[in-house]
Amino acid sequence: MNIITDTATFGEGCFWCTEAFFQRLKGVKEVLSGYGGGFVENPTYEQVCDKNTGHIELARIVFDPKEISYDELLEVFWKTHDPTTMDQQGNDIGPQYRSAIYYHNADQKLKAEKYKAALDKSGAWAKPIVTIIEPFKNFYPAENYHQNYYNNNQNQGYCRFVIAPKLEKFEKVFKDKLKKQ
Repeated sequence: MNIITDTATFGEGCFWCTEAFFQRLKGVKEVLSGYGGGFVENPTYEQVCDKNTGHIELARIVFDPKEISYDELLEVFWKTHDPTTMDQQGNDIGPQYRSAIYYHNADQKLKAEKYKAALDKSGAWAKPIVTIIEPFKNFYPAENYHQNYYNNNQNQGYCRFVIAPKLEKFEKVFKDKLKKQ
């Protein structure tokens, strides 16, 4: 039996956090951390951190739309970061941490723009949403040590003090969407 998958590409700050959220969802088949939106081919982490490549830290999410919809992925996207801070998530500051949705087709674009407009109108955030919504342009996988980062480094300081508390909250909010462990 062939599983037909789809792809979502999101930036919500540090890709270690983004990856940890989405890889726990039922229907998500693969999450790959990487860089996109920039103008340098195959950038390194150091180049992206130097803020001269135009890239954003992204997560490429391959999912089975029969198990989880793009709408559900958008719900997770909007609820797991602050889309009102330009080039920043918490203490992570720089253009590589901006909030971004790179859509792969017209339907994804429509849904992302609709969700953003509804959130802005609802007053859910005190400040306007600054998430960019642009067509998918490029994606370069990050170095191997960035992949599956939280799961492989749970005792590392950033994982314990930044990612773990976010994951705890995420798992409570989305408990009905989580994979069985």
